[in-house]
Amino acid sequence: MMNNDTLQKYIDGALSQTEKAAVLNPQVEDSSELLFSCHPADYAASTVARAVEDCDARLLGLSVTAMRDRAGLPVVALKVNVRDASGVARSLRRYGYDPFYIGSAADSTLRLRARERAKELIHYLEI
Repeated sequence: MMNNDTLQKYIDGALSQTEKAAVLNPQVEDSSELLFSCHPADYAASTVARAVEDCDARLLGLSVTAMRDRAGLPVVALKVNVRDASGVARSLRRYGYDPFYIGSAADSTLRLRARERAKELIHYLEI
């Protein structure tokens, strides 16, 4: 949760890039992230929001990133308040967007835990 000190630091430009990223994109446990690319002329934030809300989900974040896909099209990142975003992905496809990545905060935690366990196993095997 952002307090007034953090808000004032943000306004004053006193936050590092990492701190800015953390306050602008906070971790939400029961959420998912989706990535899709599209031609700039085909992008409409209101259409993306409608596609998300059609699935009884809430849009927590929407950003046109600096990333490009293989065809050179901009990549759009979404954060939604559902753990399983497959329904949101289907809805986006109905609106003409094709998500190529779906991940959740729970997936990230599991991947991190698996990575830590793999490191422990490697350390054990080296002994």
